[in-house]
Amino acid sequence: MTPPADHPAIPPAKVGVLIVNLGTPDAAEASAVRRYLAEFLSDPRVIEIPRLIWKPILHGVILRTRPRKSAHAYSLVWREDGSPLAAITAEQAAALRARFGDAVMVEHAMRYGRPAIAETIAAMKAGGCERILFAPLYPQYCAATTATANDAAFAALAMMRWQPAIRTLPPYHDDPAYIGALKANIEASLAALPFEPDAIVASFHGMPARTLTLGDPYHCHCQKTARLLAEALGRELTVSFQSRFGRAKWLGPATDVTLAGLPAKGAKRVAVVAPGFSADCLETLEGLAIRGKQTFLDAGGTDFAYLPCLNADQSSIDMLHLLLRRELAGWTKAS
Repeated sequence: MTPPADHPAIPPAKVGVLIVNLGTPDAAEASAVRRYLAEFLSDPRVIEIPRLIWKPILHGVILRTRPRKSAHAYSLVWREDGSPLAAITAEQAAALRARFGDAVMVEHAMRYGRPAIAETIAAMKAGGCERILFAPLYPQYCAATTATANDAAFAALAMMRWQPAIRTLPPYHDDPAYIGALKANIEASLAALPFEPDAIVASFHGMPARTLTLGDPYHCHCQKTARLLAEALGRELTVSFQSRFGRAKWLGPATDVTLAGLPAKGAKRVAVVAPGFSADCLETLEGLAIRGKQTFLDAGGTDFAYLPCLNADQSSIDMLHLLLRRELAGWTKAS
């Protein structure tokens, strides 16, 4: 059927994949960090404190003092092509785009900052995507990461007259492909070290301890990832949680306390991995590779190595392509 001459142009129907990560400021400057933190720390999924109590703390204390300190931390890891997290996520999208070819449109977005989820979904729909696999790259499910990313996607759909069909990527903390990719990545990194570690620390991002009692599966997912990875590697892993914030009790043991205590236990040489992060970012490159190293050496350690995340390495893209292709079943015949 030939549409009338005045009919709006409709692009050919396509299938899309939108990979999503947490977010990052636009620059390693206090003003940019302040904008980013204001958005991030205003999310009720992230800060589960009543707004009337939290808002004066956020705007009266945190956004006045933290941006300058965080901007300095970002400046220590900033790349020529920008924030490590933003640059690596873009590399992952480009690699997946090449892997899928014309069969699938692959884009990336950030939950906080740019490219924004709502704008990217709108652009994908305008480009013909009638079906979109929304893929938060968090192996372990957490309400403060996976759920809030999904919330943003659903909020974007709520503003659209013609919505694309949406699927979401489930957590993949125990998927054999994910464990296998971690194993290959860690073994390659260990083989390149000039020393043999006495201990390997698996550091996951921390969350308030109350999230576990409220029913969030994050802690259990992290523990299962560590157990399966230790079995795959054939060696013990020391599990810890980093990035405590505020006075509340957090999941433990804390990474900084763990690193400080290892030399006294005879572990003078250590390697640290971050299996919960799909891409290196401030938390890994500054929090672990810089501050974590200093903590360990100050406590009497002699050799320290931070082993990079999966990032856009071949093992990472192979694994992501497999997971995404599985979730696209019935939508595309891409191989």
